[in-house]
Amino acid sequence: MAGDRYILLVEDNPNEETLTLHALRENGITNAVVVARDGVEALDFLFGEDSGRRPESARLPAVIVMDLKLPRIDGFELVRRIRAHERSSLIPLVILTSSHDPNDIREAYRLGANSYVLKPVELGRFVMVIGLLARYWLNLNQTTHTNSGY
Repeated sequence: MAGDRYILLVEDNPNEETLTLHALRENGITNAVVVARDGVEALDFLFGEDSGRRPESARLPAVIVMDLKLPRIDGFELVRRIRAHERSSLIPLVILTSSHDPNDIREAYRLGANSYVLKPVELGRFVMVIGLLARYWLNLNQTTHTNSGY
């Protein structure tokens, strides 16, 4: 499953980051994963001054998987900014969060999220869900952008 298609994971909790990376490996997902630990890092990765010089950010991610509760710039504002920028407006964006608040779900979709997934608490289920997400967004989903950017 490796190739040019990579995941941008936006997760501030180091344990959740480790768990997600473990779940990807357990599912045989070998695509690269770029980790941003807050909204500012994610925006810098996508649009910062160095973004054109980093090989992975010269291409757009196949999918952005992000938490809602992020420091510095929260998940809602991050979705808003990603969708507002022409370069990133069509990148598939998956919210992976523990919040099952109907208002959070509604707002995420209103702002342009493509998917809203609750983080399972049980390890086996978490590994399964991450595998399903990765296989769908990396292998089945068709996007409007190419790996070389716009």
